[in-house]
Amino acid sequence: MAKYRGPVCKLCRREGEKLFLKGERCFTPKCAFERRGYAPGQHGKSSQFRRRRDSDYNRQLRAKQKARRVYGILERQFHRYYEVSLKRRGLTGLNLLQILESRLDNVVFRMGYADSRAQARLLVTHGHFSVNGRRTDVPSMLVSVNDVISVREGSRKRPYFKELADFAEKKNVPAWLERDLKALSGKILRLPERSEIDGNLNEQLIVEYYSR
Repeated sequence: MAKYRGPVCKLCRREGEKLFLKGERCFTPKCAFERRGYAPGQHGKSSQFRRRRDSDYNRQLRAKQKARRVYGILERQFHRYYEVSLKRRGLTGLNLLQILESRLDNVVFRMGYADSRAQARLLVTHGHFSVNGRRTDVPSMLVSVNDVISVREGSRKRPYFKELADFAEKKNVPAWLERDLKALSGKILRLPERSEIDGNLNEQLIVEYYSR
């Protein structure tokens, strides 16, 4: 299972904005972006004063890279999601974002059962969640409407899951999901609308990038 293994704070610095890849840490003074808000590398600090040509290609590339980094996906898999979204009816860009939101690790994160998508990915990989009663350890699994995601019985005795209800209660759940804190489960009610997905992502630029 391929994933990015480098320092994630560098990804935020490269994009020039917080991507909130470390959950609560990103809201504290410990956030690396707060201390070093310039691009990584030996020329990063001086490059912020240079005038860069903001070409169409650069804007399209940065939009695509930002989306990849927010959801923690490498290029090959991200491009495969784009090809799937092309074949679906409707707007390609919205289809792509809905596919990304339908990943199991993202759904676990959206339900408030993990502090970040990276943590959700780890919890799913270790087999702590089941989909429709069946144990799964595939973070990239795409869930469908009416699917039920729940914490496995064997995992509920662990300290993390004993305190999970109190932790998750502080997290807001989007309207396209239903959460049951007592049962430590959740259900997919429908696909998310565009207004319910990160507004900082520009799906049109991503489509333009792959349409070149």
